[in-house]
Amino acid sequence: MANIYDFRRYGKLAFLITAAAVVATFLYVSDGLVRDLSVQERERMQIWADATKEIVSAVSMPDDGRGGTDIDFLLRIIEANTTIPVLLTDDEGNILQYRNFDLPDRYPDSVAVLGIAAESPRNAEFLRRKLSQLQNTPNVIEITIEDAPAQYLYYEDSTLLKRLSLYPYIQLLVMLAFIAVVYFAVLSTKKAEQNKVWVGLSKETAHQLGTPISSLMAWMELLPDMGVDPDTIAEMNKDVSRLSTIASRFSKIGSAPRMDSTALNGIVGDAVGYMSTRISPRIRLSSHLSDDTLKVKACAPLLEWVIENLIKNAVDAMDGSGAIDVTLGCDTDTSMAYIEVADTGKGISRKNFKTVFNPGFTTKSRGWGLGLTLAKRIVEQYHAGKIFVKRSVPREGTTFRIEIPLERQ
Repeated sequence: MANIYDFRRYGKLAFLITAAAVVATFLYVSDGLVRDLSVQERERMQIWADATKEIVSAVSMPDDGRGGTDIDFLLRIIEANTTIPVLLTDDEGNILQYRNFDLPDRYPDSVAVLGIAAESPRNAEFLRRKLSQLQNTPNVIEITIEDAPAQYLYYEDSTLLKRLSLYPYIQLLVMLAFIAVVYFAVLSTKKAEQNKVWVGLSKETAHQLGTPISSLMAWMELLPDMGVDPDTIAEMNKDVSRLSTIASRFSKIGSAPRMDSTALNGIVGDAVGYMSTRISPRIRLSSHLSDDTLKVKACAPLLEWVIENLIKNAVDAMDGSGAIDVTLGCDTDTSMAYIEVADTGKGISRKNFKTVFNPGFTTKSRGWGLGLTLAKRIVEQYHAGKIFVKRSVPREGTTFRIEIPLERQ
């Protein structure tokens, strides 16, 4: 079952690669549209330049033997440009004509053909700045006229082309936002489904344990009359009571437990004391409690279960012998109490530091891999704390750390 998260990881990677490919395709298509429109505008400006050349030639050389020139048709070509801003200059850079610029001082369109001399000082300065900018771009066409100085046609991209040039970036942001929403929505849905499964499983486990525990309690009442050793009965009572506590813990999963002001020394001491008599004598279990009274808002049975679960996992991580140290302390800078469970077991690979808390993850041949998942839920959702792998080195050991906010005095 441990490999299921590898498959999920690969599935997420495949989703992200597919999404990136889709985004790249759309960007490529959009960029192609921009290039095509840019080429079309260049061709329109070339026609505009040719029409200007013919008009100038017809005016300067009316009897060149080429036949009549349809001036009206050429003027209609020039007038047809209502979207692309253009500047016509002579070979010395003097502006002869302009069209389609959004000038600071508005004038009738007929004034534009009169050239910059007819403009206000603000407009003249504006057009000179535009010319200076356009001279540093490839958007220029030279108009060569026989027996006359050359003229130069400068043009800006149309408003449509400018907007379309921004479209790929807007499209990229929209698609990335859409992919992020879908991705996190799927994750949230899966998490909600998993929560329902865990809660249902926990409550069903508590329900199934209830009947045999009640029966065992009844039998325990009969054992003294059967002559069973009192010490044996006392130990059996501890285990039956323990089963009842476990059932109670499972029944609390999924519902808000009662949170009381509790000293962590007692919780940690009880958990270590219980586990110390139920592990191999070749494993040394020690605790280092705090000298201070660390008060927290906690559900003691659930928090004890988390510590016991970490200790049991530490025992399973060792080959029958080793050491487990449980340390309780506080960080005054963050006002957090911490519990660290360190072992000398086989360790955890760094890539699994977060995966170990996923439901179903286990390195053992038995078990459902729900222990650390429930521990994380208890610490983070019920106690507003954190649980994480602080340190782990393969074949040297692992340290889990729990952090819980201290109760405000």
